[in-house]
Amino acid sequence: MFLLQVTIVLLLVVAAVVALLVESRSDRFAAARDRSLAAAEAFAHSPGLVATMQGPDPSAVLQPLTEAARKDANVDFIVVTDRNGIRYTHPEPEQIGKKFVGTIGPSLHGLVTVEQVHGPLGLEYQVVVPVEDGHGGVVGIVSAGMKVANVSSAIDRQLPVVLGAGTLALGLATAGTALVGRRLLRQTHGLGPEEMTRMYDHHDAVLHAVREGVAIVGGDGRVLLANDEARRLLDLPEDAEGRAVTDLGLDPRTTELLLSDSAVTDEVLPVGDRLLAVNNRPTDSGGGPPGSVTTLRDSTELRVLAGKAEVARGRLSLLYDASMAIGTTLDVRRTAEELAELASREFCDYATVDLAEEVLVGEEPRTLTVGTPVELQRVAVAGIREDSPLYRPGELVTWAGSTPHAAGFVSGHSALVPDVETDAGWRRQDAERTQAVLDFGLVSMIAVPLTARGVLMGVACFWRGRDRVRFEEDELSLAEELAARAAVSIDNARRFTREHTMAVTLQHSLLPRALPEQSALDVAYRYLPAQAGVGGDWFDVIPLPGARVALVVGDVVGHGMHAAATMGRLRTAVQNFSTLDLPPDELLGHLDELVAHLDQEAAAAGGELAITGATCLYAIYDPSTATCALARAGHPPPALVHPDGTVELLGLPAGPPLGLGGMPFEAVELRLPPGSSLILYTDGLVEDRTRDIGAGLDLLTGVLSGSERSPEELCDAVLDALLPARQSDDIALLAARTRVLEPDRTAEWAVESAPEAVARVRAEATRQLAAWGLDEAGFVTELVLSELVTNAIRYGTEPVTVRLLYDRTLICEVSDSSSTAPHLRYAVEDDEGGRGLFLVARLTERWGVRYTPAGKIIWAEQFL
Repeated sequence: MFLLQVTIVLLLVVAAVVALLVESRSDRFAAARDRSLAAAEAFAHSPGLVATMQGPDPSAVLQPLTEAARKDANVDFIVVTDRNGIRYTHPEPEQIGKKFVGTIGPSLHGLVTVEQVHGPLGLEYQVVVPVEDGHGGVVGIVSAGMKVANVSSAIDRQLPVVLGAGTLALGLATAGTALVGRRLLRQTHGLGPEEMTRMYDHHDAVLHAVREGVAIVGGDGRVLLANDEARRLLDLPEDAEGRAVTDLGLDPRTTELLLSDSAVTDEVLPVGDRLLAVNNRPTDSGGGPPGSVTTLRDSTELRVLAGKAEVARGRLSLLYDASMAIGTTLDVRRTAEELAELASREFCDYATVDLAEEVLVGEEPRTLTVGTPVELQRVAVAGIREDSPLYRPGELVTWAGSTPHAAGFVSGHSALVPDVETDAGWRRQDAERTQAVLDFGLVSMIAVPLTARGVLMGVACFWRGRDRVRFEEDELSLAEELAARAAVSIDNARRFTREHTMAVTLQHSLLPRALPEQSALDVAYRYLPAQAGVGGDWFDVIPLPGARVALVVGDVVGHGMHAAATMGRLRTAVQNFSTLDLPPDELLGHLDELVAHLDQEAAAAGGELAITGATCLYAIYDPSTATCALARAGHPPPALVHPDGTVELLGLPAGPPLGLGGMPFEAVELRLPPGSSLILYTDGLVEDRTRDIGAGLDLLTGVLSGSERSPEELCDAVLDALLPARQSDDIALLAARTRVLEPDRTAEWAVESAPEAVARVRAEATRQLAAWGLDEAGFVTELVLSELVTNAIRYGTEPVTVRLLYDRTLICEVSDSSSTAPHLRYAVEDDEGGRGLFLVARLTERWGVRYTPAGKIIWAEQFL
């Protein structure tokens, strides 16, 4: 009754509290929505907002205004963004310039959006309002909101009243029930109704249901009660109750224990073929009637059960140890070794693991027919001694079709060989080695195929010597369970090996196979894929016209096939953009547009925007002027090692990572002293889980400083000092020592804008080629210069300049200040011109046009 009353009171209190919570939640949400909407609408329609957003620095003007408005409106935030959702303001200044968290699509069409989001401040109720100019166009958005938890409600005032009333009601119910209960206890002498009913209605059922014998003997030596278990254990007659114990035909010791008036504890008593544990207690020790109570337990069955339980516990312990010790790595060989080591330590004397060679490289073995010899590689051997005659790891063993190894690998069934000496199939394998195994003392074997997900990968074999009990039938299931668990780990390792091999193969196929020939830089590189999976780091060395060379290092976020494939696309794009001879900042701009296009494709296919996440550093070195132009997109800065051994990190503008868009990239042009080294790398070299990027950069500059070293030596020194013990990311490292084109390898002339100047250019070029010892190139060079200079005089604008570069190739350059470029075409029969560039293209290895701030340069290159 007391519990019923308490339950009713508690249910009423809970119902009241729930009602208050529901009402409070509704009020809070309504208040948060209305307050946020009012604040956002008011700020979005404030005078001068549109002009400020279109001004040069909207964040500097709007940040203090929004903070003041936020405090006056008593909301958690007021955020102003542009049409792309880039924040101008935020209560946390570090969030300015980042992407707005929420839905802005409807607001770009003039609608108001109300939603709940997980923003920088937590779970927020926010309203998004468009900001419109005088023509109705949306120029940005204003969002205001607050946490619902910050809205006060009436529950804080009403909840104490409800809880107080509930407590009072619970106290009255408790007091009333206590008075009624005390009166009932006096009337029943301390026994409640349920206890009395249980005592008088169920004591016989309980005594006869227990698995322990109970016999009650009175002071006169007669049996007062014997339950069913006591009758069974003592083999008592049906009419035992009421008869004297001495008349039941029991052995003297049993009779003595039943009639004893002293306490006996767990005395083992043989009764027939049973061992009984007997306990005896007198009934008059506490003032009760004379007599005794004897309990009996069958310890014979307990011993059997205990033995079985011990065996089961040992097997469970072995399987638990297997789950913890096997499969700690994704290496096939190491997983097989873990199986052999665990089994030889806890299950057998020696254990071996043989796997198909295809498994070791990640492939699935081919299917064989029954009775066919099986070729397996011994991968692991473990045992109590190391001098066993079993095949050693690394040996390729051809098992005869009759052996348990071959039969198990082909059929997938396990084999128990209790006595290997009498097993004819196993003895056909190798008579000499078989006898050596028998002489060594190995007498019993279990061969279990390693099968996982329908793939037969190999065979695990367990051996026992003559000093241990031979394998029995019930141990076969344990061996199969142990092998099954190990097989899953081996198959996981096999699949990882296959995927890793495929990814590494793809990655290597997308990276440079060898460095191209060029004479501007002495280059060395290192590329180390991550241990857990390949990533998207890449590098490139690209020869450019005019003896220049481009150096590229990039990084795609993530690991696996997707990252490697994305890396290949970006590397190909960089090479293609390089053929246009763009400055570094323009090239990164085109690459940024490409990444954004890839993101749009992913969004169209997957229904959501997926930022590829890539960084890149692009540098162009010109050996004729010893200058280097560099630009980076979110990539770590390069290091420059001066000829005197000092090191500096080049302070290039960082630029946003590729794919974000909206911000132009900046290029910096530096003059590099001859013999200085430029070090380009990815973040996996300087940053890992145990070292932040600042400490890594300090360590890098410390390693690079010092006496003059070759690029190869620099790469080795950097990796020795910075390579982490557990490499979790790809590492790309590029070291390039600068060279300078000697002044006597360059010739340059200014050309008058007159047709007769062409002859003087040819004459000057012929004399210069003779000085260089390149008389054989004179004829082609004269034709090329005639065509290029003539085009520059006729179609270009002054000044016109001719430059010859003598490097690995002979390069002719003609520059003028116009931006128009010639195009190669086939001239028809009645055309008076149009054949000059065709001759240039046929007589030279390649030609092209590159644009400069002062105009353009038409170049042609001849192999010497």
